[in-house]
Amino acid sequence: MKFVEEVVVEEFLPTYRSLLATDLRDRGLTQSEVADLLGISQSAVSKYATGAVEVNDRVAGDDRVRDLVERVGAGLAAGELSPVGALAEAEVLIRQLEQGDLLAQLHEEAFPPLAAYEGSFAVHDPDSGLRASERVLASVRRGLRSLEESPAFAALVPAVGSNLVEALPDATGVEDVAAVPGRILDVKGRATVPADPEFGVSVYVASVLLAARRAGHDARAACNIRYTPAIVETLTGLGYEAVEFDAVGEAAGAGGAGAPAGREGEHSDDGDIDGAIATALADAPDADALYQTGGFGVEPIVYVLGPDAATVADRVRELAEHVR
Repeated sequence: MKFVEEVVVEEFLPTYRSLLATDLRDRGLTQSEVADLLGISQSAVSKYATGAVEVNDRVAGDDRVRDLVERVGAGLAAGELSPVGALAEAEVLIRQLEQGDLLAQLHEEAFPPLAAYEGSFAVHDPDSGLRASERVLASVRRGLRSLEESPAFAALVPAVGSNLVEALPDATGVEDVAAVPGRILDVKGRATVPADPEFGVSVYVASVLLAARRAGHDARAACNIRYTPAIVETLTGLGYEAVEFDAVGEAAGAGGAGAPAGREGEHSDDGDIDGAIATALADAPDADALYQTGGFGVEPIVYVLGPDAATVADRVRELAEHVR
C-alpha cells in the first residue's frame, strides 16, 4: 500500500524545492537567506541548488510547477510573499495535481491496484467514487463472510444459486451494483463463494434491487434465497414484511432453471420487472422481502432487502436459523 502523500514527499517536494532553491539563488539570495525562507538547512540548499538531489523529470517539466516556482520565487525574493503564503500556493497546486492529474498518475504507477478504477478520482474527497465503491465492496465482503460462517445458510441457497448484492448510493444500472461473480452455491451442505465481489457482475438480483429502488424503496442491498411457503411464513413470523410480485420472463427468475452455469439468468425486459415490483410495493412500500412463486422455466425465489449487504446477510442468517 502506498499513499499519495508518499508520492508528494518522494517525488514532488524534492523536485519543487530544488527548482525553487535554484530560482532564489539565481535571484541573488544567499544560501542562508534561501534556507531561512524555505525552512531547511544551508547544506540542503546547497544540494538542491547544485543538482545533488534527484528530481522527477515529469514534475520538473510540468508548466504549472514551473509557473509556481517563478511566482513564488519572485514573491519571496521581493518580500511580497511570506513563507506561509508560499506554502499555501504550493498546497493548492498539490491538491490540484492529486485529483486525477500528475500526482494521481504517479500514485497509480507506484500503487498498481489503483489502475482498476477507471477515470479520475480525488483521493482526499470523502465523497469520492473510489471511497464509495470500496465501502460497498467492503460491506459485501462482510456479508459474504457472515453467510459463509452460517451452517444453516446453505439450506436456503436455491438451485440456481444465491447472490448478495449492494448498490452505490446513486446507482442507475447493474454496473453500479457489487455482487459475487457467478453465484453462491451449496457445495455438500456448505455455502461456497467462488470469487471476490465486483461491480457489474449481477444480472437479475441487481435488477430486482434496482427495480425496487426505482419504485421508491430505499434498500441498497439484496440477497436471493429459495422460496417455500414455510420460508415466507417464517419471515413474517420474525417481524419482516414480505410481498409477492409476478414472475417475469421465461427462464428468468434469479437465474432460470435453464440459466448457464456461473451466470444469473437473463430476463426479458427491465420494464416488466419494474412494473411487477412497483405493483407489489404499491401497498407495502417498505417491505423487507419480495418473492415470486415461479412460472414456466422460472424458479420461485425470495429476495431479502436491506440498507446494506451486511444487514441483509444478518437477516438471512436469522431466517436460516429459524427455518431449520
